[in-house]
Amino acid sequence: MSVTRVEPITLEQAERYRGTFSAADAAPQRGDVLPAAWEGVYFPFAVALADLRPDGTPARDGVLPEIDLPRRMYAGEDTEFVRPLRFGDEVQQTSRVGTLTEKHGSRGRLVFVDIEREFSVGGATAIRSTWHDVFLEAADPAAPAKPPMRAPEAAANADWIDEITLDARQLFRFSALTFNSHLIHYDRAWAREQEGLEDLLAHGPLTRILLMDAARRHQPEHLAASLSIRATAPMLVDRRVRLAGVTDVDGTHVTALDDTDAVLATADVRWA
Repeated sequence: MSVTRVEPITLEQAERYRGTFSAADAAPQRGDVLPAAWEGVYFPFAVALADLRPDGTPARDGVLPEIDLPRRMYAGEDTEFVRPLRFGDEVQQTSRVGTLTEKHGSRGRLVFVDIEREFSVGGATAIRSTWHDVFLEAADPAAPAKPPMRAPEAAANADWIDEITLDARQLFRFSALTFNSHLIHYDRAWAREQEGLEDLLAHGPLTRILLMDAARRHQPEHLAASLSIRATAPMLVDRRVRLAGVTDVDGTHVTALDDTDAVLATADVRWA
């Protein structure tokens, strides 16, 4: 199954993202290079209300088969930036289902799904991206939380550390930008009672951009060649997050840490 859509890279959509999350960046102009990962605020979800699951995520989008598990999470991605997209480009995006794997873990059945997306301009590929999503059984509020992986050395050995604290207004705006109706990002009762979280969850697709943005700002002379993200623990609203970065011969590695040094997500960026 695949879906192909065409959309221009408009200045207006980028400005909405920049004004909410990236005010330090200069206002873009037509013909400028679209920052790596900002393609994620284009091609918003295009699913009718009747085709949503109870949690607000797509059930029938023409790409994935319907999966009979109630919860859906972004687990990470692997993206290759072949050539830059520019503001004003008319971009074709083709989405298709990749590998689908069912497993059984300590908390029941899981289905791991890859969504492959290709962005092209004039028939030439610009970006190839594989997003990794996981579908899970209903959360058990009485079950103890899984202990997070901690990495105090990530901050201790960092070349730089940026800090962010996301609030509910920003999560709402990102949901609006991307037409993402997953209740976990704006309905506290759902997040706590149905997903077993302490508070609202930052979007995985937002986390990927924030980590890429941090790496890009500390390597402004380079363009990204690839981005690999792994989401490992919930990034919650109103909590300080430290983005600890280090650059070596292989590229830039960014670790998102909470105040207990729990690893929330990691990004590996290879530069062109």
